[in-house]
Amino acid sequence: MASSSSSTPHGATERRGIPGAQFVEDVQTYLNQSGLDVNSALAFLQERLQQYKLVEMKLLAQQRDLQAKIPDIEKCVDVVATLQAKKDTGEALIADFEVSEGIYSRARIEDSDSVCLWLGANVMLEYSCEEATALLQKNLENAKASLEVLVADLQFLRDQVTITQVTIARVYNWDVHQRRLRQVATSSADDS
Repeated sequence: MASSSSSTPHGATERRGIPGAQFVEDVQTYLNQSGLDVNSALAFLQERLQQYKLVEMKLLAQQRDLQAKIPDIEKCVDVVATLQAKKDTGEALIADFEVSEGIYSRARIEDSDSVCLWLGANVMLEYSCEEATALLQKNLENAKASLEVLVADLQFLRDQVTITQVTIARVYNWDVHQRRLRQVATSSADDS
């Protein structure tokens, strides 16, 4: 999985479809350029923050799936390697395997030149031990690479969440400051 980053006109970046957040230095300029009032800008930023949170939940679910998948693939690689090692010695391999949830059976595996791999979607294929090892190694490498990209995407997303939260706070604080200035101006005009 390749990651892509591009720049948007406002200086924010995008990574794999995740829009970048724009840090607001000057709130007045930001509001003028965007053509929004304070409440609309806050609503837009809150909506963007919720979108980031939704994407973060999806990416975290993908990360959990990959983190569970990698040890399973490694275990399969080890089993195939054990089968190959036992095949060379000529002795049988005694193994316990799960028939159903919580139900195990013991099997005696004699000289075996092939293994069956569960590919998912109710599909199982028979491979030679060498082909199975190659396929499992490739799947393991792909899963680890996907996990690295996912971790980078999550870091990028967390940065965007932080920038958006800071921007929300800056816009809100700017609005409070402007209201106080107007209040002081009206009260001083009333006093004179």
